[in-house]
Amino acid sequence: MIHYCLAFTALHVSRWLPKQNRLKLNKAMASRGKTETSKLKQNMEEQLDRLMQQLQDLEECRDELDSDEYEETKRETLEQLAEFDESLKKIMSGNMTLVDELSGMQLAIQAAISQAFKTPEVIRLFAKKQPGQLRTRLAEMDRDVMVGKLPRDTYTQQKVEILTALRKLGEKLTTEDESFLAANASAILSHFEKVSEDLGSGDKVLALASSEVEKTKK
Repeated sequence: MIHYCLAFTALHVSRWLPKQNRLKLNKAMASRGKTETSKLKQNMEEQLDRLMQQLQDLEECRDELDSDEYEETKRETLEQLAEFDESLKKIMSGNMTLVDELSGMQLAIQAAISQAFKTPEVIRLFAKKQPGQLRTRLAEMDRDVMVGKLPRDTYTQQKVEILTALRKLGEKLTTEDESFLAANASAILSHFEKVSEDLGSGDKVLALASSEVEKTKK
């Protein structure tokens, strides 16, 4: 209500201001809008970081938990992510600036909910639109798998996630990487890619996510 009042007052006061002052006022209002968007984005990133850390901690403690406890905790975390995604969708509704800023985050969250992506750090970098850091992580993984520090199956899963994230972020993949992705993408990941080609297909992605969450209950 306060923001509405300030905007309303500024609009009417500006009619009586000299042109130069009106431009300054409009610039100040735009700057405040950018600041608020930046703060909102930071808040969303902090919430996502917390949930990703929760997932990462869960995976690291998996051997110490019985299967029921692990599945219950994971399901609860995925449900929290689904709630976060719904909040994000409401915040973005009708605001193209926020859509531009947060659409990547929403897609990354949906990848996590559907379990198309299972690596918290990859999800985090995807959400923050960090292709450079994703490529750095991939290079480190290439070295680790060569010297036996990273199991081949873990390497394959994470490389597929990183390549998918890079493609979704508009990065150009090599022919070799495209072939690797085609040969190793899971059915869930392929389905996720198909329904998320258009950001407007969020309901389909969430339907896929819901089916995967339901599977964890069985």
